[in-house]
Amino acid sequence: MRLHLVDGTYELFRAHYSRRPPHAFEGRDLKATVGLASSMLALLHDPEEAASHVAVAFDNPIRSIRNDWFARYKSDAGIPSELLAQFDLAEDAVRSLGIVVWSMDRYEADDALATGASRWRDRVDQVRLLTPDKDLGQSIVGDRVVLVDRVRRRTIDETELWTTRGVRPQSVPDWLALVGDAADGLPGIAGFGEKSSASVLRAFGHLEAIPGDPRDWPRELRGAERLARTLAAEMENALLYRKLATLFDDVPLAERLEDLEWTGVPRGPFEAWCARVGASDRLRATGAGASDRTRATGVGAG
Repeated sequence: MRLHLVDGTYELFRAHYSRRPPHAFEGRDLKATVGLASSMLALLHDPEEAASHVAVAFDNPIRSIRNDWFARYKSDAGIPSELLAQFDLAEDAVRSLGIVVWSMDRYEADDALATGASRWRDRVDQVRLLTPDKDLGQSIVGDRVVLVDRVRRRTIDETELWTTRGVRPQSVPDWLALVGDAADGLPGIAGFGEKSSASVLRAFGHLEAIPGDPRDWPRELRGAERLARTLAAEMENALLYRKLATLFDDVPLAERLEDLEWTGVPRGPFEAWCARVGASDRLRATGAGASDRTRATGVGAG
């Protein structure tokens, strides 16, 4: 049995900026919401994914507890108003598909995904975290918890993370503290790139363990003396950035694993949602189960 945990905020943004046709209804731009629903249906009916237990997490609002720690952390600044206006409707869309929604306000969607992975990884064959976000690399466990980048059709397990990033999951927050993460507003530490950051963390694991004397650093690392001076001067900031990049894996989620079972699209709620957003002409439904649900419902293409 696989557990699919989806970054709904990413999927909503992906749909908004995609090349899919526009969709407007009653004067509202709803391309992102309809695209999100279409993408989720494609996932649910993908025989290779064989989704049986699913939850989708949203940042709603974008701001979180991390904005209290760092003023420049990601927020809703610069996000198009027509996209921001769809967040609540997007959650309704996912619920209408019979999927559990985690609407995060104090914490982030990534915290919910990390919590779900930590809580249930020993009860399923695999947890599949559907997101390209680098920070969720810290939740990877062997091939039991993996990241799935649907756009690039890549699955990243612990071996792949080591091959591509050069670090273990437990060092991912440290790595992000050094290299930065523009998506989350983390500036990183000047001079540290992906390779140099991976080099010191392969050797020492965490920021605090990196020696102050550059002669103790890996010999293949160029500019070690300069980088050591920079890190010593910026260690306080680096530790803050690591704190920002470290995901909570114990946020309060009310559901049990059994509550995440997806038994099909509930016909009535989904048809009502399609009418609400003017997407009924794109609805394709064939057959219904005893509980008025169907696993053969689709809207457009994912």
